[in-house]
Amino acid sequence: MSDSQTGVLALEDGTVFRGKSFGSAKTVVGEAVFNTSMTGYQEILTDPSYFGQIVTMTAPMIGNYGVNTEDNEADKPMVQGFVVRELSPIASNWRSQQSLGDYLIEHDIPGLENIDTRTLTKKLRVHGAMKACLSTEAISDEEAVKKAQEWVGIVGADYVKDVTCHTPFIYHPDESENWPYNPVGSIIRSNEKKERVFRIAALDFGAKQSIFRELACHGFEVHVFPATASVDEIKAIDPEGVFLSNGPGDPEAVTYAHETVCQLIQSFPTFGICLGHQIITHAIGAKTYKLKFGHRGGNQPIKNFETDSVAITAHNHGFATAEEGLAEAGAEVTEINLNDGTIAGIRLKDKPVFSVQYHPEAGPGPSDANPNFAKFYDLVAANVSTPA
Repeated sequence: MSDSQTGVLALEDGTVFRGKSFGSAKTVVGEAVFNTSMTGYQEILTDPSYFGQIVTMTAPMIGNYGVNTEDNEADKPMVQGFVVRELSPIASNWRSQQSLGDYLIEHDIPGLENIDTRTLTKKLRVHGAMKACLSTEAISDEEAVKKAQEWVGIVGADYVKDVTCHTPFIYHPDESENWPYNPVGSIIRSNEKKERVFRIAALDFGAKQSIFRELACHGFEVHVFPATASVDEIKAIDPEGVFLSNGPGDPEAVTYAHETVCQLIQSFPTFGICLGHQIITHAIGAKTYKLKFGHRGGNQPIKNFETDSVAITAHNHGFATAEEGLAEAGAEVTEINLNDGTIAGIRLKDKPVFSVQYHPEAGPGPSDANPNFAKFYDLVAANVSTPA
């Protein structure tokens, strides 16, 4: 694209940002959100939890270390569009295989740079995440604003069906080209020989691949199921535990998952993260609500009441569990976000079930919350009646 080509980001309130286009020539609509991570733009782009969203990075320069095949969390980018302050003119890293701009062109994702991302982020923090239109084509400001306003929005949207796997499969990490290599190192640290490998059913609501890798290296045989799988289909593999993944959209809209999980937690030790955490919330009869601008980034401090410790964690969510109704449903709050006091973890008092609002797989990091996988292993081991 030439230096003179311009693009536009328009918000539903009429605010318009003009900048330089990169990536694909395209017009998209979605929810405008921001991510405060300093690194990990490739993992962010390919995280299915961002389906339906136009993501702005608050770090000032993006793309300097390029893109590679090993760090993908899905087989393609999941964002609607990508906004940065400055796109690095070079990609310099020994693992780099492609520039960020070329990667977005290959996958038909539009991008916009030379945007005042500080002003944009402040607007979203003050007024909340907004419906938006990003275009790298020749359209007027008025047309872009109209497209943003006409988009239906994310509340009530079931995006899980757009990102879940279509058929069940068993995850085999040893088939990965570079297994057990991981630049973050979390896999190598946790790749200890277990006395027993437990078979679990992982419901894919839009899971990141690094989550399955972490489960596998923590002693689990991971059988992945589509989000719409029935209880009978899951029970047919005789699992020893159930894992509920992250995913996009409104947790209240995936009622089929609420019903399935409600039945599964009666019989199996269960661990949920992000959307999986919110689905457990609904499965026990409690509620979720939409946050003003959400939590997206790798710098969220979480207080754990059970261990009396604080962890810095990675988040990507726009909804949260409401405290009202949790105690009546037999749940207790185990963790909170220290930035705003929102609930970041719960467990059931009478069942081996727990969940967290953040991403403990550390893709790309930080890895403070990685011990949650070992906690899940111990929970499953304690609930298996047959000897190892």
